[in-house]
Amino acid sequence: MSTKNTDFAFDKENYKFLFIGFGVTILGFILMIGGASEDPNEFNADELYSFVRITLAPFLVIAGYAVVIYAIMKGKKGAKKNMVAPTEKKEEATEA
Repeated sequence: MSTKNTDFAFDKENYKFLFIGFGVTILGFILMIGGASEDPNEFNADELYSFVRITLAPFLVIAGYAVVIYAIMKGKKGAKKNMVAPTEKKEEATEA
């Protein structure tokens, strides 16, 4: 007799945090790209070393990764209530 386990690893809240984390990470990478110069022979240090590219964008990328890791590590609501100790499983198996 085989029982199918149809429980998913993530619930709705986990997916919400996961997609928010992906969005923040992608926003950080887009801000890191910045704008292109019209003249490729001209060096614009203010644009290249701006606060957005050097400070804000890497912070957003790291924050996005942190949110994704939180979404992965976060347990389901009520998951601890449904967990059965290994000794209880063995007892149930021997009774059946």
